[in-house]
Amino acid sequence: MTNHNIADKNIRLDLDGTTAFLPVTVVSNNEIVKVESEDVTIIGQGRVRKDYAHMSKEEVLSVYHSSPDLETFYSQLSGEFWFLIRDNNKKTQTLINDCFGVKSCYFSVQNDHLILSDSLKSMKSLDDLSFTISNQAIFNYFYFHCIPAPYTIYKECKKLVAGESASISREGSVERHSVYKLQFASQVANVQALQAECMDCMDKAVKQYDSQHTGAFLSGGLDSSTVAGMMSKNRDKAATFSIGFEAKEYDETEYAKITADHFGTEHRVLYLKPEPAVEVFVDVAQYFDEPFGNSSAMATYFCAKFAKENGINTLLAGDGGDELFAGNTRYTKQNVFEVFHQLPGAVQALPRVLFANELAGKVPGLKKVKSYIDQADIPLPGRLETYNFINQFGAANMFSDGFLKEVDLDVPEKQQSSRYNECSSENTVDRMLYLDWKFTLADNDIVKVKKMCELAGVDVAFPLLDKSLLEFSCKVPAEVKLADNNLRDFFKKSVTGFLAPQTLTKSKHGFGLPFGVWMKENQELKDLTLNCLKSFSQRNIIKQELIDNALEAHQSVHAGYYGELIWIMVILELWLQGEGEA
Repeated sequence: MTNHNIADKNIRLDLDGTTAFLPVTVVSNNEIVKVESEDVTIIGQGRVRKDYAHMSKEEVLSVYHSSPDLETFYSQLSGEFWFLIRDNNKKTQTLINDCFGVKSCYFSVQNDHLILSDSLKSMKSLDDLSFTISNQAIFNYFYFHCIPAPYTIYKECKKLVAGESASISREGSVERHSVYKLQFASQVANVQALQAECMDCMDKAVKQYDSQHTGAFLSGGLDSSTVAGMMSKNRDKAATFSIGFEAKEYDETEYAKITADHFGTEHRVLYLKPEPAVEVFVDVAQYFDEPFGNSSAMATYFCAKFAKENGINTLLAGDGGDELFAGNTRYTKQNVFEVFHQLPGAVQALPRVLFANELAGKVPGLKKVKSYIDQADIPLPGRLETYNFINQFGAANMFSDGFLKEVDLDVPEKQQSSRYNECSSENTVDRMLYLDWKFTLADNDIVKVKKMCELAGVDVAFPLLDKSLLEFSCKVPAEVKLADNNLRDFFKKSVTGFLAPQTLTKSKHGFGLPFGVWMKENQELKDLTLNCLKSFSQRNIIKQELIDNALEAHQSVHAGYYGELIWIMVILELWLQGEGEA
């Protein structure tokens, strides 16, 4: 396998500048659409739908003309897209994207031009542009294991946050607004009717992607099993694909088989070993537009490649169900902490005197109470990052002094808080879900699946991220989604009788990768890792002591936890090498 160089395939579209607008250059490896009238020009990329039906570019322009404002126009669009709208009457040049940011949109203002693309690699093919590695972005990468919008790895480039607009002036200044406003229900009259509506929404969302050469990822969890089941309603012998591992704690193939047997899908399993993973390790790390540290990317690539080899052109991914219907343990865990956090100060006083002190922290039985109070004292969303590497080790203990001089340590927390507080609901669970739509999905899971499918040569769709399903999920109050503090209670009751009973009771997993385990067992992977870390240490980003301690702890303390830290350093080093960064 060789590195993919997309520069030779790039498509380019140019718009002339005026006294009101910067000239625009769009470059991409994918189709660029353009439609215009006397007053308005729209250029962009992606697939736009309305009520599950494809919209032509002329229909998009017609909807824009009939809309009194940008929010009304946006409310009528669904799909995966980004657009630049140049309105001569309003003298505005505005970028918008889909509500989950499935279609990436990068932009940069350089040389009195606005440059747009769905890929930083495509953008870099243009001449006379600057691309300077950002230390702030690298710090953000260590915090999140990806680089959330609006930052990119390059100082000169930005990207759209999911569901936002960015108006770009003739002088190059950028004004951002959330263009997608969601309202969250606090009560509901008929839960059973909502459960039936949920099934109908999911059926329609999956059906729109049905074709002979479409298959589905199948991990055996609720989301992928639901997508596979909905596929099987529309077609006999729907194709499903799983990845298996010899490391039993990572292997989920028995649950995937339960779903496959339950729905009669044509199911195939690829058992992944470390040797083929090592062969493509560098290619996978360097294929992303930016450093990307989610270790399940490798498994996603092999599963997509396996599907391609079996005649599949499009894969349906199950991402989104946990984040729409409250399926992650943090939702229930944080509810427990919020009970104390939201108590009046007078009520908190006595427990603090008794338990929140140094002596209590030394008594085994009381230590947990003190820990509970300590964590409850951290306001959300910061409390979600209790076990973050940077928070655990401390930035000063991780990074070199020279590196930290160019970094604002508060940026990641400010990003999270901004998105968390942007939510229109006061409910803690609603806010965490909203945050996950903007971070976990938009900046991490979607990027992983999309880029790895692209590398494997297949298209991918996310039916559970259909805008109609997102809006439906907001009709289900948080207390119903998490009835009695049970994860995905509403969703599970909705699919009871549809999914296999064993699927409803299994714990959450997915396409994880046993990197930490493999690094102990496979010498070639170990050598690659050690060579990367040796090169990485010379960049003076991370302190050598931390690298040494991580390697030692990986062997003796916790292979999974410290393996993840090693992974994100190795991936960053390989990506920087791919950029030609010595």
